[in-house]
Amino acid sequence: MLTRKQHELICFINDRLAETGVSPSFEEMKDALELKSKSGVHRLISALEERQFIRRLPNRARALEVLRMPERAAPKAKSPKPARDAAPARGTGNVRTVPQPANDVVEIPLHGRIAAGVPIEAFEGHSMLAVPAALLGGGEHYALEVSGDSMVEAGILDGDYALIRRTEIAHDGEIVVALIDDSEATLKYFRHEGAMVRLDPANRSYDPQRYAPNQVRVQGRLAGLLRRY
Repeated sequence: MLTRKQHELICFINDRLAETGVSPSFEEMKDALELKSKSGVHRLISALEERQFIRRLPNRARALEVLRMPERAAPKAKSPKPARDAAPARGTGNVRTVPQPANDVVEIPLHGRIAAGVPIEAFEGHSMLAVPAALLGGGEHYALEVSGDSMVEAGILDGDYALIRRTEIAHDGEIVVALIDDSEATLKYFRHEGAMVRLDPANRSYDPQRYAPNQVRVQGRLAGLLRRY
């Protein structure tokens, strides 16, 4: 069962797709639902995505597809309306909708710098980082600025922003944020080795780090990277 805001949002998206063939922007969804920020829209979309009511189309920032509507809220049948700059299709009198470009972004917490080499103090400072919505999936996310070169062979460079999905569960072979002794954080491959936890770098110049399980707490899994040039 959906919450009232989730129900309002999926109906708004469905109506807009029926009218224009283009999903609404995050700003339009925020205004329609009278929310204070676009991060609230992102949370609602993630919840609808996890419940398989909608899905994000790959490689496009503004592309949502309604998979199904909640009960008692069947899709409205509306005639598509042409976009303002739509042009007639050649040889017919029909109107061809021209999608408008969009650059929807979501602001997520930026918790300072994280070591991709020797562990450093965890979560220094707190600010917000604007991230293209298309880079994030479902769930709660935060960002960390990478410091060091021990993950270069995984394509993670010094100065990159690691986009982290918050979770306390990790499987062998996943890249995670590991909090060591509740004071230092590092970005590494997570693996079990007998009774120990092994944190592996992606750089042959560095050695694996081994800890007792009670020394390590997973703080999230790598969901994506943001790099500025």
